[in-house]
Amino acid sequence: MAAVFDRPSLRQRAAPMFRGFDGPLAFAVFLLACAGLLTMYSSGYDHGSRFVDHARNMLLAGFIMFVVAQVPPQRLMSFAVPLYVLGVGLLIAVAVFGVTKKGAKRWLNIGVVIQPSEILKIAMPLMLAWWFQKREGQLRPLDFIVAGLLLAVPVALIVKQPDLGTAILVLSAGMGVIFFAGLSWKLIAPPMILGLTAAVLLVVFEPRLCADGVSWPLLHDYQQQRICTLLDPGRDPLGKGFHIIQGMIAIGSGGVFGKGFMQGTQTHLEFIPERTTDFIFAAYSEEFGLLGNLCLIAAFIFLILRGLAIALEASNLFSRLLAGAVTLIFFTYAFVNMGMVSGILPVVGVPLPFISYGGTAMVTLGMGLGILMSISKARRLVQS
Repeated sequence: MAAVFDRPSLRQRAAPMFRGFDGPLAFAVFLLACAGLLTMYSSGYDHGSRFVDHARNMLLAGFIMFVVAQVPPQRLMSFAVPLYVLGVGLLIAVAVFGVTKKGAKRWLNIGVVIQPSEILKIAMPLMLAWWFQKREGQLRPLDFIVAGLLLAVPVALIVKQPDLGTAILVLSAGMGVIFFAGLSWKLIAPPMILGLTAAVLLVVFEPRLCADGVSWPLLHDYQQQRICTLLDPGRDPLGKGFHIIQGMIAIGSGGVFGKGFMQGTQTHLEFIPERTTDFIFAAYSEEFGLLGNLCLIAAFIFLILRGLAIALEASNLFSRLLAGAVTLIFFTYAFVNMGMVSGILPVVGVPLPFISYGGTAMVTLGMGLGILMSISKARRLVQS
């Protein structure tokens, strides 16, 4: 009888699963999730079941975060090679017999239609963090070259689909690991200077480079048009430039305090294209104004700083590199989305974390948050 009464309660059995959870990180996610639900309700309440689906996707991401957080970092490291090989293999399968939609071959039908490039957003930093962990204390220039090749293969396959937005996210995650592993500034500075020089020359010679009949090497026509439209949206105000122009109008019309919740005219009169996905930041800006934007940006900065703090406090090289790269993914998502909607970056298919509608992206975010929680939890449990 004593054994029956001594059995631990459900609360006592569940407590270890929550022990060590990172409170500041969870608070940042809570703030962004609330902003996402408010914005999605306003911009998507008359758009089918977008709000309900968005809430469901958030719950799914939260469940995934909770499950992944239970996996110790050392166990996560064992998934690096299999997940990377699986992801690259599926990308090759997409190139051979993938599903084509709207001129892009990005999907694979395996009974259900999947987009394998999403796997690499997590698999890439996992693989490179594993690679540098195995060579801790004996890094040579050759190790960085191999890491570059491991990164180049999936990025090239994704660019070929073409899917520039996902390629940018995978590239930034991989470059984050390589940079945090100790890549010399002597190798980083020249490409950055070259890129800035190219951007300046592009702005200066835009009338000639974007003239009709001029074709750029290495870029698809639609990619060239996106860059030219960014430089001068008025070139095609009812076509390629429509997205950028309407996004800037919505952001500007919000003013300092915004028009108020559900009062956005550009949004509800359907001038903003993709108002629940890629351009939802424009809808948010119109209703909540500059002050709302500053609050949203502050929440993202808080999330990113907390992720970097977790990386700095991690117990081994693998955890530090992985946490740093995952944090950089969140930064890239937010920076690229806000930049393209504001007209300072070309339009690419990158959602705004927690705000934009999208089940696949939400799953990826949930996995990333779970990884950060796992690394933070492992450190806290060691200290306790």
